[in-house]
Amino acid sequence: MLIVLTLGVGLQVAAPAMAKGPITIGISDWPGWVAWYIAEEKGYFKKYGANVKLVWFPSYIDSVQALAADKLDANSQALIDTLAPIEKGAPLKVVLVTDNSAGNDAFMAQPGIKSLKQLKGKTIAFERYSIENYLAYTAFKRQGLDIDDSNIVSMTTGSAASALMAGRVAAAGVWNPWINRIEQRGKGHALFTSASAPGLIPDLLVAQQKSLEANPEQYKAIAKAWFAVVRFIKAHPQEAAAIMAPHVDLKPKEYELSLKGTRFFGEKLNQKAMHESDAPESLYTSTRDTAAFLKKSGKLAKEPDPASFINASVVNQAIASQD
Repeated sequence: MLIVLTLGVGLQVAAPAMAKGPITIGISDWPGWVAWYIAEEKGYFKKYGANVKLVWFPSYIDSVQALAADKLDANSQALIDTLAPIEKGAPLKVVLVTDNSAGNDAFMAQPGIKSLKQLKGKTIAFERYSIENYLAYTAFKRQGLDIDDSNIVSMTTGSAASALMAGRVAAAGVWNPWINRIEQRGKGHALFTSASAPGLIPDLLVAQQKSLEANPEQYKAIAKAWFAVVRFIKAHPQEAAAIMAPHVDLKPKEYELSLKGTRFFGEKLNQKAMHESDAPESLYTSTRDTAAFLKKSGKLAKEPDPASFINASVVNQAIASQD
């Protein structure tokens, strides 16, 4: 859309229409999403012309619900939490992959437990139907074991980590910084992590369809800003950690460990993710596997068609117009 400005007699200049307001992006405590603050701090949004307002959510699930309720233009969220709202008819589009978990999620056990087989009949904790549930389910499945042979207690991640450190449960599904805290205190060790399951846990930028249709240039600029963030993190990990850590009340050194467990997706990996293939990075592959877990759990009726909610145009256009 263009606005025509009249300057003097007979002289007209076409100028871009101003956006009605900033694109609101929900973010919460995950390295792949806290990294959006780098785009703000280093001026990447401004550089590429993205009018963005970052909205912090202390509770991740609140951000997912806010997007589904049309209270955000876009949200940083995991694929596993995106499929059910889409099945229910939420008009959402995946426009960017921010990262894959590569060690920042773990199924951890007390020091004396060395294998998943030892957990039969014992109490294990994680939040039901969450990423940590999915990770634990995958770990048991790969070893031909049934996770339901253990006594499963549903807890938030922080509560599960506390229960493990207090010896109240035999194992727990947690993410960083809990992984590092448990290990540093000698209260447990990882039996399985997301580093052993490439592509299992994709993290995304998911947009309202109407916002995307109304602001395609803004989303292209947002993607370009994200690619600049990924390049910055790779080139300056210590400075990146120093920018991100204060937002989650951690020290930069501690946050650097979280960066190492996060596989950030730049241009090439986003292209791989957005297009159909059998590669673990492809959202078509991860959708199939995640949907199977959600169907078994009764949280999804059928496997959704990835082509119906993946919008590769944002990534493709951002890459085509890179500086």
